[in-house]
Amino acid sequence: MKSGIADYHLVQNMLSSSLLSKSIKINIYRCIILHVVLYGCETWLLTLRDEHRLMLFENRVLRRIFGPKKYKVTGEWRQLHNEELNDLYSSPSIVWVTKLRRMRWARHVAHMGEIRVLGFGVEPEGKRRLGRPRLRREDNIKMDFQEVGCGSMDWIDLVQDRDRWRALVKVVMHLWVP
Repeated sequence: MKSGIADYHLVQNMLSSSLLSKSIKINIYRCIILHVVLYGCETWLLTLRDEHRLMLFENRVLRRIFGPKKYKVTGEWRQLHNEELNDLYSSPSIVWVTKLRRMRWARHVAHMGEIRVLGFGVEPEGKRRLGRPRLRREDNIKMDFQEVGCGSMDWIDLVQDRDRWRALVKVVMHLWVP
């Protein structure tokens, strides 16, 4: 994420320039900044705090791209609200992209056969600290499948059935893309 923020600071003047069209600015964001920020996101264990930080970052970049809005009557400038940004940016949010990539990666892991090698289904050894247990990769993937309505199914069995998996991916893409 830090590399993505550094890349954003390198191109922020371009993103606010009036010489470039908004479509070119969005392509710069998607092709340069987003790929750097999401490098390796398939293995992330996202907490709500992490999701919130990703959304804040994306909204900051989108506000830079789309700029402020001017009231026609009063002539005052104001920042765009999050809902307005989501309407203008017609792609899935950074959190949804992360979850989709994690689901695709889970399919590859399940097809490998040796799930325990990559840390799936492994119980930690020793005593754990007080408080809530930390989330495991498998827990995150189960939550992703619950969000798309497949929480009652075993995700490993689901990814093994290619036809059901393709149908699920179609449904997910229609849910996430406005």
